Amino acid sequence: QVQLVESGGGLVQPGGSLRLSCAASGIIFSRCTMGWYRQAPGKQRDLVATITSGGSTNYANSVKGRFTISRDNVKNTGYLQMNSLKPEDTAVYYCNAHSIWNDYWGQGTQVTVAS
Repeated sequence: QVQLVESGGGLVQPGGSLRLSCAASGIIFSRCTMGWYRQAPGKQRDLVATITSGGSTNYANSVKGRFTISRDNVKNTGYLQMNSLKPEDTAVYYCNAHSIWNDYWGQGTQVTVAS
């Protein structure tokens, strides 16, 4: 079975930092493009960042310069380093793994940015 498990979410002050992790199992993670998406209350799920198997990255304009996506294929784990967090970053963050065959999603982890 395939599983993506997010962790690292929580409550942080504006301007703070947080690192999210996405542990993958049951797939050849190194062959997948992985990404982070987020869904704020009352809004649709939007792309935050993606990283290909070759390491090419793509970011939403709203997080450029603040967030960094990375991956460790040996550990089958993806990461999202979030710095200079803003209240508008508050959302449930979801990990995604995409291959030529399938799309997989984690259950999400809550990130709340508030003073």
